Amino acid sequence: MRHIRALFTALYRPDSLSIHHQFNFSTIQSQLNQSSEHKIYSHLLKICLRQCQRIKIRHPFDETPQRLAQASRTSKTIHAQTLIFGFGSKGQLGNAIVDLYSKCGNAEFSLKAFNQLEKQDILAWNSVLSMYSRQGAVKQIFRCLGSLQNCGVPPNQFTYAIVLSSCARLVDIDLGKQVHCGVIKMGFEFYSFCEGSLIDMYSKCGSLVDSRKIFDAVEYPDTVSWTAMIAGYVQVGLPEEALKVFEDMQKLDLVPDQVAFVTVITACVGLGRLDDACDLFAQMPNPNVVAWNVMISGHAKRGCNIEAINFFQNMWRTGVKSTRSTLGSLLSAIASLAALNYGLLVHAQAIKQGLNSNVYVGSSLISMYAKCEKMEAAKKVFDALDERNLVLWNALLGGYAQNGYGSQVMKLFSEMRSCGFQPDEFSYTSILSACACLECLQMGLQLHSFIIKHNFECNLFVENALVDMYAKCGALEEARQQFESIRNKDNVSWNAIIVGYVQEENEDAAFIMFQRMSLDGITPDEVSLASILSACSNLQALEQGEQVHSFLVKSGLQKSLYAGSSLIDMYVKCGSIEAARNVFSCMPNRSVVSMNALIAGYAQHDFDEAIDLFHEMQNGGLNPSEITFASLLDACNGPVKLNLGRQIHCLILKRGLLSGDDLLGVSLLVMYINSQRKTDADILFSEFQYPKSTILWTAIISAHTQNGCSEEALQFYREMRRNDAIPDQAAFASVLKACSTLASLADGRVIHTLIFHIGFDSDELTCSALVDMYAKCGEIKSSVQVFEEMGSKTDVISWNSMIVGFAKNGYAENALKIFNKMIQTQIRPDDVTFLGVLTACSHSGRVSEGHEIFDIMVNTYKIVPRVDHYACMIDLLGRWGFLIEAEEFIDKLKFEPDAMIWATLLGACRIHGDDIRARRVAEKLIELEPENSSSYVLLSNIYAASGNWDEVNSVRRTMREKGLRKFPGCSWIEVGQKTNLFVAGDKFHPSSGEIHAVLKDLISLMKKNGFVAETDSLLLDED
Repeated sequence: MRHIRALFTALYRPDSLSIHHQFNFSTIQSQLNQSSEHKIYSHLLKICLRQCQRIKIRHPFDETPQRLAQASRTSKTIHAQTLIFGFGSKGQLGNAIVDLYSKCGNAEFSLKAFNQLEKQDILAWNSVLSMYSRQGAVKQIFRCLGSLQNCGVPPNQFTYAIVLSSCARLVDIDLGKQVHCGVIKMGFEFYSFCEGSLIDMYSKCGSLVDSRKIFDAVEYPDTVSWTAMIAGYVQVGLPEEALKVFEDMQKLDLVPDQVAFVTVITACVGLGRLDDACDLFAQMPNPNVVAWNVMISGHAKRGCNIEAINFFQNMWRTGVKSTRSTLGSLLSAIASLAALNYGLLVHAQAIKQGLNSNVYVGSSLISMYAKCEKMEAAKKVFDALDERNLVLWNALLGGYAQNGYGSQVMKLFSEMRSCGFQPDEFSYTSILSACACLECLQMGLQLHSFIIKHNFECNLFVENALVDMYAKCGALEEARQQFESIRNKDNVSWNAIIVGYVQEENEDAAFIMFQRMSLDGITPDEVSLASILSACSNLQALEQGEQVHSFLVKSGLQKSLYAGSSLIDMYVKCGSIEAARNVFSCMPNRSVVSMNALIAGYAQHDFDEAIDLFHEMQNGGLNPSEITFASLLDACNGPVKLNLGRQIHCLILKRGLLSGDDLLGVSLLVMYINSQRKTDADILFSEFQYPKSTILWTAIISAHTQNGCSEEALQFYREMRRNDAIPDQAAFASVLKACSTLASLADGRVIHTLIFHIGFDSDELTCSALVDMYAKCGEIKSSVQVFEEMGSKTDVISWNSMIVGFAKNGYAENALKIFNKMIQTQIRPDDVTFLGVLTACSHSGRVSEGHEIFDIMVNTYKIVPRVDHYACMIDLLGRWGFLIEAEEFIDKLKFEPDAMIWATLLGACRIHGDDIRARRVAEKLIELEPENSSSYVLLSNIYAASGNWDEVNSVRRTMREKGLRKFPGCSWIEVGQKTNLFVAGDKFHPSSGEIHAVLKDLISLMKKNGFVAETDSLLLDED
């Protein structure tokens, strides 16, 4: 007996989860006698019932695979021991074993134990029915009910309650009525469980009249019936009636219990009537934790996050202990606010209460840290949890995806699958988001196949994620195909395809999809409207942007932060800064995003106002972001604003924003180089951490190229390669432009080789830069070869490079052929295209064709000509002798001609020796640019060509009086990796002696061969 007592003591230990670890039944079996069997039976029954209570079947977040598997093993151990003692299928113990298996969700063993029962009474049947109900196996419930009746076992009120619940789940009122007949036949219609279940069933089936009939037929409805009726009205969307029933309940002096209060409060919260919910909550004498949780979660779900936190603080003051649901809802509110400090306090509270190991609280903590961009902390929470379910894995996957850690998502997804967890729709959404972030189309295609194999291809969440993935990977055809296959498109579906088109700069398709969205009856939300506004910004389509603004006003969204910020950005980029300011002034709340949009606009037009907005931003308690400082730095683009740029640089360093931020690094580099402070830019660049990112290398190369420092740009490119940094398309485009400027064909060929080896030869932007480089280096054959081998020519830049290349190299006919082919391919030409075509016409004497193309540009494509377009037309007319028409063309201009216009006409006068017109034009030119020597030189050359030496001397005398000198011509040649520059009359080159000796020999040789230099258009410098 001592051994048996020890056994019972072990079984009663609260922490006894797995009894086969605590004792060995076989060691005491021989010591048992007949008198102890009854005690053994009783204690095993108590153990079994206790295990049933331990399983919290109403909380799905506790049902982790590990917990349920452990409970199932415990069930098997208890069952095995009862079989050893010979009473495993007898009486209450047999029923308890069936119930335990059912609560574990182990249908196989539950049914086996059930079938072995000596007597299958209604309690056992109800256990099996409850198991099927929890699993949602409605068909099995009705099969089981039929078997129960065939076996002659009479159902009780609990049986009918389970079956009626299934009818409600199926929304099958006919079946429900049949069960109702059975309830009446058995005399259970006035039992509270059946009354409540009948009211619930009819309500969920949409037959509120029947629900009310049953309710009214109850002579003395209990709280369950009242609560069921209230819930019924809420379910069919009649909250006012639900509140009336609640009030009637109170008028009868029936005191609503906590469940009734919570039911009606939940109804108000679900309908967004938070004020009513607060009033009802205030009526509760002592709200329990469930009521507090409803208020906290309701406010959090409705975006009233601060109120949710306040409710939690009040709950804590009243001494009500928080539960995992409390902390989960609270953490959701904190995550929405990204209020990390509050999150840390709640995390500490969870540890204090021992809830930090709960998977529900754990998943909420992970989501909170992810929203606060603290993924290391989120991973620590995940790693500390012993039990993990799919919700936890999805929370961490989603966190990494939201923060742009695509590689970690991929790694975690593989780890999750290796741990035996099968992905659901939320898992696939995260992994597809990672593919989109990494632009990993191949992985996305593999996942799509995997999704189809596992029958998730019709899940709307997954379908939308697939559209988004394809769009962000640039595969718009696949994105569109996936979009069209979605049967029940929602706002997210439309937003994904519209955003995709806008990001790929296919604005026309985005507008078409937006119109289709409205025609399909889907009301555009802030995301779709913001995307369309972005498309308007890209096209500078102010009129369409104003139409979207009108729609926002009608929708009441114009004052929201997201839509308002997009409107400001659109107006700024369309040049309507006052309209942007008006939108900003009407916004009740300002954000960093809206302030940044306005600051960026004013920075380019009214820098003082931009600075004032910056101060207003700080005074309003908003912290300037990297974008704020970048916008201000972009406006400090000259020596005049250098000091202000330096002050901003100091402020950036003080705030610690420069460390690891490429955006500000790029802005600072460009600011210093544009301010002619190359030394400062070089020092700043050298201070960036090693290894420097490709973005920084590209910035320093591009900035030098754009500021005419092509040799330095090439040097930085070579240093970049020595540091094993791989250039991207922007870096290649910049360095190839430097090669074009220097006409450095050798460097260009070397860069072309690298482009081919690392796979950028299929990139359209890079190939366009190659076409331009070869053309400007005079290697037109290689330029054509690159153009013809391009797999994709959808960007106008590709065609422009080839057209301009032909035009500049004198292949006018080829340029026009490419232009015609471009039109046939339906690529819309831009202003650069027409400039190239007009140049080709000018060089080849196609005057009438040039006129026609100019008219097409203005009238067909609605392109407003720039000054260089007009200059090109004047060159076309003047070069081929139509000087009168050229001058008339200038007279018809709607603006005052600038120096470029007059210089072009002056050049034409020189070609045709028109001294009179040349003098008139030169006077205009000198009036505009009195300090520019080129006008004087050109006029002097015209006089020299006609033999008018008196006028030549007069021009030279004027230049001397004004202290003007002709800029000497220069040329250069690359030897090795060094560019040697030669200026006319220069004697400072290190090899000057050798060079002049060679030149002397060459001149002598030329004279022997009869060469005579032309001197009629020379203006010599005088010391």
